[in-house]
Amino acid sequence: MRNGKLVAVTLISIAAVGCRESSAPGSAATATTPAPAVAAAHDDHSYSNPNEIRVRHADLDWDVLFDRRILRGSAILTLYRPPRGRATHLVLDTRDLDIQKAESSRDGSSWANAPFSLAPPDKILGSALSITLPDDATRVRISYTTRLQASGLQWLDPPQTAGKKDPFLFTQSEAIHARSWIPLQDSPQVRITYRAHVRTPKNLMAVMSANNDLKAARDGDYEFEMPQPIPSYLIALAVGDLSFAPISPRTGIWAEPPVVGKAAREFADLEAMIRAAEELFGPYRWDRYDVLVLPPSFPFGGMENPRLTFATPTVLAGDKSLVALVAHELAHSWAGNLVTNATWRDFWLNEGFTVYLERRIVEKVFGQRRAEMEAVLGLQDLEKELATLPEKDQILHVDLRGRDPDDGFTDVPYEKGALFLRHLEQTFGRATFDRFLRGYFDHFAFQSITTEDFLRYLHANLLDDHRELAARVPVEEWVEKPGIPASAPRPKSEAFERVEFEAARWLAGNAPASSLPASGWSTQEWLHFLRALPATLPREKVAELDQAFHLTDSGNAEITNQWLLMAIASGYEPAYPRLEQFLVSMGRRKFLKPLYEALVKTPEGKARALAIYRKARSTYHPIAVATVDKIVGWPG
Repeated sequence: MRNGKLVAVTLISIAAVGCRESSAPGSAATATTPAPAVAAAHDDHSYSNPNEIRVRHADLDWDVLFDRRILRGSAILTLYRPPRGRATHLVLDTRDLDIQKAESSRDGSSWANAPFSLAPPDKILGSALSITLPDDATRVRISYTTRLQASGLQWLDPPQTAGKKDPFLFTQSEAIHARSWIPLQDSPQVRITYRAHVRTPKNLMAVMSANNDLKAARDGDYEFEMPQPIPSYLIALAVGDLSFAPISPRTGIWAEPPVVGKAAREFADLEAMIRAAEELFGPYRWDRYDVLVLPPSFPFGGMENPRLTFATPTVLAGDKSLVALVAHELAHSWAGNLVTNATWRDFWLNEGFTVYLERRIVEKVFGQRRAEMEAVLGLQDLEKELATLPEKDQILHVDLRGRDPDDGFTDVPYEKGALFLRHLEQTFGRATFDRFLRGYFDHFAFQSITTEDFLRYLHANLLDDHRELAARVPVEEWVEKPGIPASAPRPKSEAFERVEFEAARWLAGNAPASSLPASGWSTQEWLHFLRALPATLPREKVAELDQAFHLTDSGNAEITNQWLLMAIASGYEPAYPRLEQFLVSMGRRKFLKPLYEALVKTPEGKARALAIYRKARSTYHPIAVATVDKIVGWPG
């Protein structure tokens, strides 16, 4: 460390080298494949020792036991061990795993017991698993089971699913939750290929972030392979009553039968989005792009698991107005999955780039008007959150030492990161910046990099070639300072200016709500209209809006969330049953957090929040539970 900055190290992806040297497409890297020595970036959120021994491939084998709510099986990890200074201990990350046995092998055929120790658990990082290796070991096999409290797994009972007949399991590994269901080097700088063998009840289908067989028989026995090297947080599994609907030869939708048709119609533009992204940023390198629509307890909008994005059903608005979320997850196929943050301090390299790419895709497919509205709403979100954050958390290159990396999932890496890239685009011109971006993705493909790696590349391939223009962009202020630089671009929307006019006209009493020209408003215009109003309105004004537009009954989750926030602030009791139904019926953290925060501001609201949470808590994902527990002061 120097002046609070991580000393730069160049990271070369061993896994990427192995992928290029494989003898055939899709073949896994082997321990004998030559590879250069690697200097690993220091990761405050991993116990592992990839600088000494690096995992390059995993063979995973599980029984999915719904009756016990555990995975039982093994992980065989293929290792790269530098010829010099050969370490004798492999250190892996675990959290709440029951380790039965560790074994080592020279050739993958014969196995011998390997001494291991499990360190006392840290409440954030879990427990370091240290395995003693003989000099010639190239593989390690760990036999284990998960526990009920595994933070990366959610087990759903049939009533929590769309079909109401069968249970459901899904995983969520980002940021450091993979270690709760797989013992591995759970750091984004360690990229691996993997194979998996999964056994489930015979009436259920298993899918993974891998090559899912679209014609696989539903027989309870499934095999998968991911030939491209990925970080651990992108390993994903889901098991349930799933059907598939194709959209194009390389895209389609997985979902429960009652949902799959609606989802396929909502995401009909998947292929158009991929083509738009390829035209802008280079070829799609993951073969297929499918979307799995999960039950409503999924804690995020989407998760960019390669080949199989996990998505919330809250984006199924019926009019494609919320599909920017899918554009975002698709954009991760370049920013995040292809070029990955090496540590969680570098998270903005994933999300800032992805938000920027997302809006470029939206612009190309749905038009500039829509993209600019999204950008304005994003800036509003950023400015609102910056007002609540300490200065240390307003920095792109944020210091997360001693904290859960999930704490870094604010709007700062997303929206401030995207605004920085927009500043670069506007300064150097779109054509020049597009060439830079395409070169960046090609140069770092299948590698994990630090902020320092990016800044060196930025200087060498853009700033140093245009020094007069570069002087207009305060790079260090963007990356290392709090807040938004004064020179930042300010997206504008003419459509929003008209909405603001109508909001002011209604607030002044110059027109009844029923006269507002809202019949043709998009979701984005409705959101801006509600945000343009005072946070607290007289109840009769709230009732007037509700009577005119039936906002309490809206089926659009984004509009519902914004409306319920206004209802809480204004004490609009007719919306309270809908508020409870909304909080009980879905688990998306984006909506849970602000609504519970709004409720607990008053004694009456806190009592209501606790009453609702008692009903809903058992249905929320562990990640959402950890967030809401803190907000409502849940006992224990």
